[in-house]
Amino acid sequence: MLPTLAEVLSLPALQRARPRVVVGSEYLDGAVRWVHIAEVTDLAHLLRGGELVLSTGIAMPDDPDALRRYMDDLAAAGVSGIAVELGRKYHAELPPAFLDAARDARVPVIQLDREARFVEITEAVHVRVVNQQLEELRESEKLHSVFTQLSVEGADTAQILHEAAQLSGCPVVLENLTHQVLACDLNGEDPGTLLTSWESRSRAIRSGSRTVHNPATGWLVTMVGARGQDWGRLILIAGAAPTPRQSMLIERAATTLALGRLLERHQESLERQTHRTIIAGIIDRAYSDPEEALVRARAVGVPLKGRVLVGLVLRLRESGTGLAAQARLSDTAEGAARACRELRLPALVGSLDDLRVGVLLALPTKQRLDPTLHMLADRVHQTVGDAAVLAVGSSAEDIREVRRSFLEARQVGDVAIRQSDQRPFYRLPDLHVRGLLHLFRDDERLQTYVERELGPLLDHDARHAGDLTDMLRCYLGAGRNKALAASRAHLSRPAFYERLRRIANILDADLESVETCLSLHVALLSLDSVRDER
Repeated sequence: MLPTLAEVLSLPALQRARPRVVVGSEYLDGAVRWVHIAEVTDLAHLLRGGELVLSTGIAMPDDPDALRRYMDDLAAAGVSGIAVELGRKYHAELPPAFLDAARDARVPVIQLDREARFVEITEAVHVRVVNQQLEELRESEKLHSVFTQLSVEGADTAQILHEAAQLSGCPVVLENLTHQVLACDLNGEDPGTLLTSWESRSRAIRSGSRTVHNPATGWLVTMVGARGQDWGRLILIAGAAPTPRQSMLIERAATTLALGRLLERHQESLERQTHRTIIAGIIDRAYSDPEEALVRARAVGVPLKGRVLVGLVLRLRESGTGLAAQARLSDTAEGAARACRELRLPALVGSLDDLRVGVLLALPTKQRLDPTLHMLADRVHQTVGDAAVLAVGSSAEDIREVRRSFLEARQVGDVAIRQSDQRPFYRLPDLHVRGLLHLFRDDERLQTYVERELGPLLDHDARHAGDLTDMLRCYLGAGRNKALAASRAHLSRPAFYERLRRIANILDADLESVETCLSLHVALLSLDSVRDER
């Protein structure tokens, strides 16, 4: 950053000449690019703008009109000011015509009451300018190194924004082109203060150029995008006029964000990441004040206050690892988000883990829930097919109850994945005994019951790599219809009957008894719940 005229006047080399600003004290914030010593009248063509002109006044004309033309030429050249030494031509004061012309041209005039060493002044200012430029170069190299390293390491959006906030000491916000917050690092500031009514405040700031500063808000705004396609804006809440370093920093950060988006493969969109973070914060109770979740959700365009909140979970049928599984989860989340957008349902949508996508519906109180769920389920299944089941938690009227709704939907989804009936969506009452057993799957008494009823059969299958437990499941699942069970097991009737006989011997149980079979069926359902680690 170039020194201002006020900073130059404070240098010891100039202070020794006792400078006095006789015209234009309100223009001392102009930058001084260089110092030019001039003792000729025809000077303007030698200047490039931003110079502080030093003169003894010897060559300045005596004619008032000529003095005015001299000053007008300096103003047209864009000088930052002119300093005139007393003693050679002017002894007590500078001519009024010269001062009037300077006043009209808005050029600061500095009167040097003592003899000045122009070379010393020139050297001092030039050292200051060059050092400032070197400092800017060092800062540029530092920022280039930091953000290049982030790009090489594949840093995510949160890391990039955190680094920008730390380096600038200011809050940083990334928004999309519809002025909804995608991500932010508020650097310790209050979210309620910075993010409230974000969209309306952001829309008031127009980006006439790539990077602009809005003095009224103190926002430094730059576009984010690459290959001619902008997809967001990065905002540094700098307060006062930003420094060149801050402008450089925000542009470097925006470039890193754009590059990261180009390099993404099979990853969540930035919107999904933001929604996921808010949902996780609600479920994990990460927000010290529940109001923060409301503010953050509102900033991304999903109002939660005064709405009926419903936690939904899309439970994938297939697990897996690697890029294919990640892509499947990402596609499911994007499909659910697209379904909500098409139906104009305000919702937060993001992955919960490797097998589940969470949807937090925020419905107006007058909107009927069941018809809405049926429309959403139909649209979701059109988008994602049968790759997942849709589970619905209980409605909540307060943000504090959303965690319970999501936990219930998660439990429902884990049980519904085993259901044979193809419902559009599942609630806890739809799961009957399976749902009840799943709720108690961590209870030691249920686990003891499973071992007591099925332990010998499970041990036998483990020792002999057998399938008798599956055969029992077929028999009970067919309602004790042996012929149907044999068909489902792809065995002949005699072979299947032999297996049933062995099962009865191992368990010492009467498989013709309704009560015994009911007990074994409950144990098998309990086993499914206990084994369901996810």
